[in-house]
Amino acid sequence: MSTSSRFAVAVHILTLMAWLGDEPLKSETVARSVNTNAVVIRRLLCQLARAKLVTSQTGAGGGSKLARKPNRITLLEIYRAVEDGNIFAMHRQPPSRHCPVGMNIETVLEGVLEQVSEAVEKVLAKITVEDVLARVGPCVSERWQEIRS
Repeated sequence: MSTSSRFAVAVHILTLMAWLGDEPLKSETVARSVNTNAVVIRRLLCQLARAKLVTSQTGAGGGSKLARKPNRITLLEIYRAVEDGNIFAMHRQPPSRHCPVGMNIETVLEGVLEQVSEAVEKVLAKITVEDVLARVGPCVSERWQEIRS
């Protein structure tokens, strides 16, 4: 079973943008900070742009930056922009309908998963990018210079 890291990477991207303020960031720079390929970052930036969380500009002086102030972007908005909305997945193959558990487990789990999703969304709705930035703490300029080069 695999889990997605899109949400974590998207929060990383937006927190980095919040730290830099209005300075546009190139996907290659973000990729070095996240330690991934710039293509991965560009795909996420497209999803974040569709959700109106970032703006992007092409060209030599281009890059991406926050579309709103960090205290106006919640983690729930980021989550909804990059994830499919399912915290957990159901069986890939339908369980046996001949088993007393198999015939009912999906119905039972659907209700449980709905409660889990609601709880997660309540928490994410209360936390902003600004809150995450405050928790990250002051960044060391020397380390930032390493990432940028």
